Amino acid sequence: MPISKELLEILACPKCKGDLVYDEKKDTLTCHACKLVYLIKDDIPVMLIDEAIPLERYEKGDA
Repeated sequence: MPISKELLEILACPKCKGDLVYDEKKDTLTCHACKLVYLIKDDIPVMLIDEAIPLERYEKGDA
């Protein structure tokens, strides 16, 4: 189930408060400013900085 448009409008990166990009296929939210990927588990975004995956590591498949 995709994230609602209303929720996407209010979500922000917890580290820099910047915009997040939603990838529906991968079920992730990405902050390109911080280069962090936040996973979505059971339709709930996990917005904890400690659980975010560095973008480079995620793209390599090391996550």
